[in-house]
Amino acid sequence: MDGFTLLMAVYARDDEAFVRHAFESATTAQELPPTHAVVVRDGPVGDGVARWLDEIEADPTVTVIRLEHNGGLANALNVGLEAAPTPIVARADADDICLPQRFSLQIPLMMAGMDLVGSAIAEFTDDPRRPGAVRPVPTDQAEIERQARLICPFHHPTVVFRKPAVEAVGGYPQLRQMEDYLLWVKMLMNGAKVANVGQVLVHYRVGAGAFSRRGGATLARSEAQIQREFLAMGFITKCQYVRNRILRGPLYRHMPAWLRRIAYHLWGHTTIGRSTAQVTDVRS
Repeated sequence: MDGFTLLMAVYARDDEAFVRHAFESATTAQELPPTHAVVVRDGPVGDGVARWLDEIEADPTVTVIRLEHNGGLANALNVGLEAAPTPIVARADADDICLPQRFSLQIPLMMAGMDLVGSAIAEFTDDPRRPGAVRPVPTDQAEIERQARLICPFHHPTVVFRKPAVEAVGGYPQLRQMEDYLLWVKMLMNGAKVANVGQVLVHYRVGAGAFSRRGGATLARSEAQIQREFLAMGFITKCQYVRNRILRGPLYRHMPAWLRRIAYHLWGHTTIGRSTAQVTDVRS
């Protein structure tokens, strides 16, 4: 095995303590650690994160790329992806916590021929050792493709993907907060082999404003754009387009944040169903 690369991006609002914990959980704390890491600084960052970048850069297996201006997550990840020295790349966010067995479960699936593998997540607010709601995932290709026609079937901070499969569809598209969803669908349309590990492999930080950021006019416009692209690509039918615009459009994006959170969890659990989501209880 040639190993695999961890890909992470940091920006101005990232907290130094969160970043340090997230990076450690995805590298040295892993049963199967990445052989390389690429960290992209997306514009200026705080003094603490800047010091941390200087520290990790001393490791010859770590590449730090410093972008002068903040260009958004999609741009940062595309830049980092280009620098990744291995065909297999694992994503991690700068404030989430990977469980130690994450890569030891995902990488063998990639070695067996998968192009994209994700997992379920468990949310936490302050203490990652005390996770709350579990967000399950469909695990097999057919169920993933079915769900993708309504909601995103992968949690972005959990994915491991094959670099050539991402590059074959143009990398991350420039789409606010939904760049990953469009990328996964493009990969599916291009014949990618995909799967999810049904158990929780990442503890996902949910701050006070997490579901507020899922609403608003800007994101509603991105939602309209992605549904138009899905229709133009032939991924969804006209009837599915109308359904998605009703369910995912202004009604969802402009409802109160507390109600959006309830709807999000009810929607995901209903869409997936128990038969395709074998989720372990991470709170035991």
